[in-house]
Amino acid sequence: AGFPAESEESDSLLQRAVAVLQSSYLDSTSQDGFQYSQAILVENDLFLSELKAFARAKEAAGYSQEELQETFAFLLFDKEEEAKEVCQSGLRVNSSSISTLGDPAKGVYISKYSDCLHPRPWHHGKSGYIVICKLIKGKVRVIAEASAACPSPGYDCHVSKHGPTKSSPCQAFERSQYYVYEVSGGSAAERPRQVCPYICLA
Repeated sequence: AGFPAESEESDSLLQRAVAVLQSSYLDSTSQDGFQYSQAILVENDLFLSELKAFARAKEAAGYSQEELQETFAFLLFDKEEEAKEVCQSGLRVNSSSISTLGDPAKGVYISKYSDCLHPRPWHHGKSGYIVICKLIKGKVRVIAEASAACPSPGYDCHVSKHGPTKSSPCQAFERSQYYVYEVSGGSAAERPRQVCPYICLA
């Protein structure tokens, strides 16, 4: 219940998590803007085995090493309970209000940058919980926003062809999302296997 007591192990985990976050900033000025406290490792054997199974299946289907490479992506929650829920039950469809890159009922949205996690700017004194996820992007389709409502056959992920702009936090947020989906037998999986919660931190 709650975050674990401070220990050497959780300190090194926090350092690892912060290194991931800091290497994934969109804006270089974010280096001084955030303070991270406790980190908790999400050890879910089911999610990890499914991530590996996804990679094996795609490798057998002829995907390149680049397409199978693990990367990181990020989710922000206001409440610890919400972050824990995703860590326990995984990232499921119908969890986003965004629809610019595809139907949220058929895929999940997750942020590419660790400092661009919300459509409104982060204000002084605001706090929250970030879940770092491991992600295998697979075959990525670059699309113009609002041009694809459904998952694209033969692909695993949509990204926007427009880069994020610093002038509009909402636009920057929407344009730096991954829309990730897994389609099998003609229907979209409720929880795409290629997204795996990894570390949760405050």
